[in-house]
Amino acid sequence: QVQLVESGEGLVQAGGSLRLSCVTSGHTFSGYAMGWFRQAPGKEREFVGRIRWSGGSTDYANSVEGRFSISRDSAKNSMYLQMNSLKPEDTAVYYCAGSRTSGNYYLRRSWDYWGQGTQVTVSS
Repeated sequence: QVQLVESGEGLVQAGGSLRLSCVTSGHTFSGYAMGWFRQAPGKEREFVGRIRWSGGSTDYANSVEGRFSISRDSAKNSMYLQMNSLKPEDTAVYYCAGSRTSGNYYLRRSWDYWGQGTQVTVSS
């Protein structure tokens, strides 16, 4: 069973940067993609971005395009989310996710594995 563990929780001022990490444990990740979702209080969990494990191509939500970037280190079974120019509306719990196959990646149900989430708070 693949387990995903996020780290990098933090409080940052608007305009600042933060980097989240996600490491797989238990098994070497050999799925199709890993990604990030986020959930703000009272809102649905939403897609942030993903990276295809083979090849490393990425996709992002419009709301974070140009500000966030995802990278991975296959040797370390790790994925990273670099967040720049943060806004108060980026405040949410961020979840790492993994998928075994391709699909509608922006949909929560397309993902097979989930981390426990890590809090990101952006103050104005």
